[in-house]
Amino acid sequence: MGSFTTVLREPTPGSVPQPSPMASATGTSPFRIRAWHIVLPATLGLTLATAAECHSITNLPSLRYGFVLSGWWGAIALAVWRVGQIRPESLRMKPTVLLRHSTAAAILGILHLLFMGLMDRLFLSPERFNQLGLSWHHYLDLNRWGLELLVYGFIFGIATVVQLQLQAQRSTLQSLELQRALSASQLHALQMQVEPHFLFNTLNAITTLVEEGHQRQAAEMLKHLNAILKTTLKRSAPQKIPLAQELDAVENYLAIEQIRFADRLKLQFRIDPSALNALVPSFLLQPLMENAIRHGIGKLEDGGLIQTFVEKRNGTLFLRIQDNGPGTDAEAAQGHGIGLSNTATRLAHFYPDRHSFDVAHPESGGFQVRIAIPYETAEA
Repeated sequence: MGSFTTVLREPTPGSVPQPSPMASATGTSPFRIRAWHIVLPATLGLTLATAAECHSITNLPSLRYGFVLSGWWGAIALAVWRVGQIRPESLRMKPTVLLRHSTAAAILGILHLLFMGLMDRLFLSPERFNQLGLSWHHYLDLNRWGLELLVYGFIFGIATVVQLQLQAQRSTLQSLELQRALSASQLHALQMQVEPHFLFNTLNAITTLVEEGHQRQAAEMLKHLNAILKTTLKRSAPQKIPLAQELDAVENYLAIEQIRFADRLKLQFRIDPSALNALVPSFLLQPLMENAIRHGIGKLEDGGLIQTFVEKRNGTLFLRIQDNGPGTDAEAAQGHGIGLSNTATRLAHFYPDRHSFDVAHPESGGFQVRIAIPYETAEA
């Protein structure tokens, strides 16, 4: 257990340092693998392999033959992929889709064979063409055409599998983004539910002070309220901030309450100095302090005391807020009050299955809230 600081605080407004906004990522966008990054090397590899099998990779006619043989299907592969991107329904294992692709494969296979024959006609002399025993029947052979169909089927199958996988990944990412957006909206709604509650109470207290002729106290309360509102408006919910900043913000709230309760409210903080840089959810402590004042100190005629304990131990941050009031009713003790239930909900969001939040009635009396969360820092 580390060293602690124990103080009786008379809250002062003070300036509240704000967390530096995270710098946006700069630089170029991450490299994306495109279809031609795969098709082009594969086409060149097959071209060289075909040329080497025919004669040599340094033989121009062999290279030309290999490119005509492989380049055609490389272009078809890129076309099939592009069509699948524009119209994903064109790459589906459905009878109508398979029929259309079978027809395309048959036609493209014949055109490819004719194109190969035409290239040989253009680049080979008639004597060499006849010497090799080439004819249109040679190119339009049934076995060669069947091989063309198999190549197209392979391209279609690969494109379909990859597109379906990418679509599944995109759907998963969209679902995660939607869940995160909904969760952020829910947390923002929870925080906005607590803040107006405190604001209305404070404005009512200021109105009462003015009506009773306590202008100085009302002005002091307005000054603290102004500091709280500036801090709240500058924060983007939900987020985490250092504990030291959270304590500074709570001081302004407690200063307002001390104006209301005067000598009826005393505050004791026992803070582990090494825990001041720990990150905690923004607006964590004020609802708990308000709960202690409303249900505890507010019911006492004098001698009200709220104790706040913070300790860092074994990678965990422990927080405890305790008052010496008469306690609270069973319903609020179970977490049904606005402050307690919203705090429990926010902790469950930030630390799912990694936190504890419980309330208790100590033997010495009063009411106690205990929180344990993972110890995190901004540098982590």
